[in-house]
Amino acid sequence: MKSKRKKVLLIEPNYANKYPPIGLMKLSTYYKNLGGWDVTFYKGDLKTFVIERIADRCIEDFEKTDKSIDWWLKRDEFVEYIKTRKKETVEKIAIDRSDMELILLAKLTEWKDFYWKGIWKKEPEWDRVGVTTLFTFYWDITVETINFAKLLVKKKKDLMVGGVLASIQPKELETATGIKPWVGILGAPGILDKGDTQIIDNLPLDYSILDEIEYKYPMANAFYGYMTRGCIRHCAFCAVPTLESKYISYIPMRERVEKVREVYGDQKDLLLMDNNVLASENLKDIIDDIVASGFGRGAKFIQPNMLAISIRNLKNGINDRAYIRKSQGLIQEFYQKLKPLKGDESYEVYKIMSRYHINKLSTTKKEALIAAYEEIQPIYDRHQHPLPKARYVDFNQGVDARLFTEEIVSQLARIAIRPLRIAFDDIKTYYYYNKAIRMSVKAGMKEFSNYLLYNFMDRPVDLYKRLRINVELCDELNVNIYSFPMKYHPIRKGKCDNEDYSHNRDYIGKYWNRKYIRAVQAILNSTKGKIGKGMSFFLEAFGKTEEEYFELLEMPETFILYRFFFKWLDEKGSMGTAHWRQCWRHCMGTLDEVEKQNVLNIIHRNIFSQKEIDSVDSEDALTLLTFYTNYRKDIITPGTKLYKLKQEYDAHPTIELRRKKQEYE
Repeated sequence: MKSKRKKVLLIEPNYANKYPPIGLMKLSTYYKNLGGWDVTFYKGDLKTFVIERIADRCIEDFEKTDKSIDWWLKRDEFVEYIKTRKKETVEKIAIDRSDMELILLAKLTEWKDFYWKGIWKKEPEWDRVGVTTLFTFYWDITVETINFAKLLVKKKKDLMVGGVLASIQPKELETATGIKPWVGILGAPGILDKGDTQIIDNLPLDYSILDEIEYKYPMANAFYGYMTRGCIRHCAFCAVPTLESKYISYIPMRERVEKVREVYGDQKDLLLMDNNVLASENLKDIIDDIVASGFGRGAKFIQPNMLAISIRNLKNGINDRAYIRKSQGLIQEFYQKLKPLKGDESYEVYKIMSRYHINKLSTTKKEALIAAYEEIQPIYDRHQHPLPKARYVDFNQGVDARLFTEEIVSQLARIAIRPLRIAFDDIKTYYYYNKAIRMSVKAGMKEFSNYLLYNFMDRPVDLYKRLRINVELCDELNVNIYSFPMKYHPIRKGKCDNEDYSHNRDYIGKYWNRKYIRAVQAILNSTKGKIGKGMSFFLEAFGKTEEEYFELLEMPETFILYRFFFKWLDEKGSMGTAHWRQCWRHCMGTLDEVEKQNVLNIIHRNIFSQKEIDSVDSEDALTLLTFYTNYRKDIITPGTKLYKLKQEYDAHPTIELRRKKQEYE
């Protein structure tokens, strides 16, 4: 007798993130290697997921009862009815076409009740469920996801929670959910199933699961992985010592890359998540591995025919759920490109898609998709002329400037590294950072990037100094250095903290205040979070001097976000930036120390409650505060003078062009 296959559901909470869940991709490979397991990955609204699963079971039930009608063509309507219970949706399903109408109506009611009466909670579908976790400030959505996942698994002991947050705050998470999480990596055999010899952390990634979901990770088309684990440093702000307590100096990669390439298709870039790769005594072996995998200096990439690979994997039964979605999406994308041409090919593809009902994902069936591809393939292949593209290697977590030597730089120069990310978290490391940049440039590297931690133990002026250093190095060395200021968030509750700031983004460092944080974020808003080369733009954005920088930090957020508009108001003789600056300097120069400190406290708290404003006696100070309160409201309130001026500014045909010119000078 054939044994029943077991089911495992892998879940990533529905937060926005750049990178796919590497741990879940390894777990998927693990279960598929075990055999006897069906693996499903989901990221999104879990209630919607449950409704869709129930609707699919309902359709399967319908097809067993009446095979003369293709009920899958009405999948959207089945989902809508299970979700809303609206009678008009039943009419859209058109059950009256069937000779089994009464039986089918009864089944539809049964499946509707299965959801709405909560029967699905008493009869869970999944034998195992795994939930990954990320940053601690995603606490609320992570806890909500885990608590929902408890309803999906047959036995609570078979709900596994792991990842970053789970490893950093296991006790807190267990208190909040009742589930004891796994701490650290899955780095030994037999962790999940006694006697199994697989080391999950060393397994190739299952890239197919990423196509099971609607969410698209921004950092796609890359091989992901680690070639080392852990870090020799123990920085106070870092979670790595908890996540990867032991430093592993070399994890061979080539075999894993070849496996992924063979099954899922070649990937353009190599994105490595190592936390301190330069500390490895096996760095030459790591670089040799990278070169052998096709990522040596100057390496090129030619995009493979992903539709052909998707259909091949669909025929081979490799994750139908993923490759139905991927193949249908690629065909739809191809049709949209042909559509504007309005030629015979466009019409032919449209007819094929309509004939096989693959216009929508919800009505697409595996067999129909494969048949449609056989007809579309000649047209599709005629339009495939991919050009070679440069490949890039990215040590995404950054490398340690303190470890740079001539030998290390010569090794890094052998690979297609772009950008080289060198950490510059502390102004005190300037000597090492400056040396590392110059050594790298001498070795032929021109593209750099770094994360600049702020709001930790640094002072606000330290951020300005580090940013300016990078811009000056760009000009001096004729290179590109992109700086990404990263606001520090604690990973645990501090002993003296009344609030657990690790669960939100509200932490303010010892030398910072809320206004300064918001000012930096407002400035970065116009630069999309990064600062590149161009001294004139830097000076405009952050100030020509440290004094101007601090004045910018004090400036109303509205004036920073709409800086060109308020400059334009100055030109018109209206109440623009110059008027705020004049009022600010007057108050700072004339208010007595008590009143000045009170005003500064109000500005730095960045709340501006009526109670705070009522505590101010000086007319000059009250005038100053109107720039922070009235302007914030008026610029978005229709009918106000400021709103009308903004509309006039936006409608001016030359304003936008001038603004863009100023941004890129």
